[in-house]
Amino acid sequence: MTTSDAATAAGGASAAWCDRCGEAVAAGSHDGCAAARVLEPPRFCPHCRRRMKVQVLPVGWASVCVEHGEMRG
Repeated sequence: MTTSDAATAAGGASAAWCDRCGEAVAAGSHDGCAAARVLEPPRFCPHCRRRMKVQVLPVGWASVCVEHGEMRG
């Protein structure tokens, strides 16, 4: 997953925030975040930078932003 892939992971729209570390996507390289996201669910909303409620399930994960809703994987 590249930085642009991480930015568009939620909903296909370009996002301003990294969904793993919560920092601005344009602030630098997020190669470590992209590598970690292969195994981990997103922790921050890529649209508003809010910390999301994350639930890891036997068949995947669910992350919920109070503003933008749920993402599943």
